[in-house]
Amino acid sequence: MAVPKQKPSKARTRRRRAKFYAAIKVDVVKCPKCGEPKMPHRVCLNCGYYGNKQILEIGE
Repeated sequence: MAVPKQKPSKARTRRRRAKFYAAIKVDVVKCPKCGEPKMPHRVCLNCGYYGNKQILEIGE
């Protein structure tokens, strides 16, 4: 069985992990109804609209 001869350096480990954390960033778009930032292809939690349809009843 293969065994590492030396411990990987902190820089090498962190450089490898940085690729994973960069992949989980999500885009943010403005809601066409209220202009609040939201994730794309999801219901706006501020106004409750998805496109031109009201999906959620948001209480004031």
